[in-house]
Amino acid sequence: MEYALEHHQVPTNGLHLHVVQCGPAAGPLVILLHGFPDFWYGWRKQLRVLAAAGYRVWVPDQRGYNLSDKPVGIRQYVLPTLAADIIGLIDAAGRSQANIIGHDWGGIVAWHLATYHADRVAQASILNVPHPTILPLGFLRAPSQFIRSWYMFFFQLPWLPEKVISRRNWRFGVRSLYATSHRGTFTKADIALYKAAWAQPRAITSMINWYRAMRYGLGQQPRRVQIPVQVIWGKQDVTLDASLAELSVRLCDQAQPHYIPDATHWVQLEAADAVNALLLKFLPQPSQPSST
Repeated sequence: MEYALEHHQVPTNGLHLHVVQCGPAAGPLVILLHGFPDFWYGWRKQLRVLAAAGYRVWVPDQRGYNLSDKPVGIRQYVLPTLAADIIGLIDAAGRSQANIIGHDWGGIVAWHLATYHADRVAQASILNVPHPTILPLGFLRAPSQFIRSWYMFFFQLPWLPEKVISRRNWRFGVRSLYATSHRGTFTKADIALYKAAWAQPRAITSMINWYRAMRYGLGQQPRRVQIPVQVIWGKQDVTLDASLAELSVRLCDQAQPHYIPDATHWVQLEAADAVNALLLKFLPQPSQPSST
């Protein structure tokens, strides 16, 4: 059965997030979290597949992105606040727990939820992003990571990143998608949708504020991740070294790493069949209720 995509504005944590929902209402809740410079559309190759398998799928535009609210101020984008948005979505769905899947910054939020809100997360799948406490260690273990992460430092500047990304009809933003993916990953039609999302009022500043908020830290004191986690990593990622995956897995009591040799940072788009198979194998069966 093919389910329609439902677009909702869902109240959570003092704001409203635009959430695309799909799948049977009683199915186990799966929340897909995008990263930068993405929006809900980045999960287009997973959304209906998971719904058809019996899951209730929620895919938010995270705060600051696309059609979601965009609070003003860098401190509005610190990691505990971003995680609280997702806890609010679980509450709004009427569930005690959700299965979390995150890519890039969405993966960092997923790591935080798995670490500090384990009672609300059944299990987590994290794509091409390390545990937030690992990235500084990664700079020491893999000095090339400094070069790969140049944009994180650039984004700390005021106003200039916004100007650079948006000038000449978002040329820099478009090139960043092409430079980090295989040819054909993003079509012209896809790019038009991304430009429209970036052009939403205050969106680009809000998106970059996720990086600026890193100056206030990436969470609480380190703690082992006790819930089941799988890490999926496209090994041709030019922004994050694959060695960070192994370092992250060491922080987990129950972790499964999976490497996809031919995929880049955009592993969920370039190796959709392989990623979907891993997600479906790892998720609890739809016959097992996830609500209380």
